[in-house]
Amino acid sequence: MATIEKRLEEMLKSPVEALGHRLWGLEYIQAGKHSTLRVYIDNDKGIFIEDCAESSRQISAVLDVEDPISTEYTLEVSSPGVDRPLFTVEQYASYIDETVKIQLTMPVAGSRNLKGTVTGVEGQTLTLAVDGNELIIALDNIRKGNLIAKF
Repeated sequence: MATIEKRLEEMLKSPVEALGHRLWGLEYIQAGKHSTLRVYIDNDKGIFIEDCAESSRQISAVLDVEDPISTEYTLEVSSPGVDRPLFTVEQYASYIDETVKIQLTMPVAGSRNLKGTVTGVEGQTLTLAVDGNELIIALDNIRKGNLIAKF
């Protein structure tokens, strides 16, 4: 995770938890004047639009005081949804035997885009079953990961 994202995560965790939610993760997408800070919140009871609005107000207040981002950006607060993004070792570990789609920074088995079943997590590595092969992937090599929803 980039340094700004780590700093933002540390800054926003307590205010989100004070509202009774978990900070699931965040993404800071830099694009000049069109940058976006996307904050995902979660709760065992579910997340409703009112939760997002309330969290957005609280997060905005913290960001206004701390001012960690010097350029213009759009703040988005949402639930992770059914195809939830995965950010941490604990999140991957909680979805063992589930299907995920990941994008890598460096190719593994000749590919940067993989879809497979999480079969294990140990330390900072993920074991992914892809087409009958077990691949060991360093979590810091994962650029983006999402759960594939089952319907």
